[in-house]
Amino acid sequence: MTKDVIALTRKMPDPLSVLAGLLSGGPDKLVGAEGDGAVVQLCDEQGRPLVSVEAPLLVQVRGEAQRLLDATEPEVPYWWTEARATTGVREAEQLAGTFAARLASVVGGTAWPREAATSLAVVKTEGVSAVPTPAAAQPAVDVLTDKVAVVIQDRPVVAMTAWLSDALRAAAAAELGLQIVTPAGTRLSPAVRNNLPGWPSRWVVQDEKDGYYDGLSGAVLEWKNGLFVTVESPEATPRDPRTPVAGTFAADTADTGERQLAISFRAIHPADDRLVLGGAVESVWQAITGESPAGWGTEEPANLPWSLRQLTDVAHERSPAPTWLVVVGTPERPALATVRISRTTGGVEEDVTLAFGYGPGEEVPVDAVPKAAEVLATRHDLQSMLAQIRRARRDLSVPPRFEGPGVPLAFALGAEEVRTMPGDRARNTPLREKPVELGPRTRPSLYYPLPGDPSDLSAWQDFERLMRHLKGA
Repeated sequence: MTKDVIALTRKMPDPLSVLAGLLSGGPDKLVGAEGDGAVVQLCDEQGRPLVSVEAPLLVQVRGEAQRLLDATEPEVPYWWTEARATTGVREAEQLAGTFAARLASVVGGTAWPREAATSLAVVKTEGVSAVPTPAAAQPAVDVLTDKVAVVIQDRPVVAMTAWLSDALRAAAAAELGLQIVTPAGTRLSPAVRNNLPGWPSRWVVQDEKDGYYDGLSGAVLEWKNGLFVTVESPEATPRDPRTPVAGTFAADTADTGERQLAISFRAIHPADDRLVLGGAVESVWQAITGESPAGWGTEEPANLPWSLRQLTDVAHERSPAPTWLVVVGTPERPALATVRISRTTGGVEEDVTLAFGYGPGEEVPVDAVPKAAEVLATRHDLQSMLAQIRRARRDLSVPPRFEGPGVPLAFALGAEEVRTMPGDRARNTPLREKPVELGPRTRPSLYYPLPGDPSDLSAWQDFERLMRHLKGA
């Protein structure tokens, strides 16, 4: 597996400190730059990269190293500097580890993982040569074919880092899929799961017992014709593919008592130079937890303290291009949202997927969901909202095993959506419970309660009946 090595330091790594780390391969190694200088690379004699180093990131949000690395972090603020070794070159992994160890020693801090950063000695690299780097490849891409870009990750949680987001954009621009390969103990950040494109993109888990399998579906995989594809059962037919499922994926599905409350919604605001963005996320967060988000960023780790003004400025500067954001909570109350802000003919859209985690014995605040819907409807131009409860991890990370689907708890329609429906279709539904009006009686939004029992998937039947009715099907 490719080694990602990270230095966590109290002081900003200055150019001399970075240079000292890069010279871990000896003064004869070449130093280059990619991405307008955002990535510095230690190269072999032919100029091919052995180690790529991302620009240091100032993290001002507590708990991100714990969430993404299972590591003890310095007191915030601190600097997060990532180094990535070239795949399949043992000396490159040693170089990355020594780079992080030297940087932590010179500036003051720690290196992750500890076993990869144990020596400050110069790494012998005479005669070492990296494989040629395809022109279309990013520093995070380990294998590039005419069908997919493959990224190999060996870390506790695969996060939406600057490396990975660049790889996703490059793959999309080249009309390629992105396949992330990890060992069996790795989990995904919800930010990665929510942004992983459809086939042929997938999360590939390497397991000693089952070989390779899809971390989200459990389908057994094989490498064939330049990408990972599902293995077909000998008994498969066109009508019944019968894709084998890895035993590891389906094992240990007992209910741990952990729950997630998931809320996804879309708000469409009139385009206005005075528009402040992020308020919808903040209002839902406050309705559910009683507090505001802890931080946000355009990548993981989320590095900035929560600020509506800064968030709005970033989105405004990037407009008319869309802006993707991640918003996080505190270690005491795990919560994470992904936000996509885009300019459309209808105005400025905010698409939000948000989840809160609860452990055994913690009560999921389902009674707060109607309040969240009402504040979206009355103050934040709600178009639609769906709330669900899931049997899933409190820390919100996605494991490579079966967790089961969420169960719908409630659905809401914004006032404009209600107004444009013919007759009383929005009010007279096939559900047993009548919708609840939110906001002014002259222009109400509607809230549709659903069973929301995590052990009863029949709630999806009610939801599907409601959707067919609202669409006039």
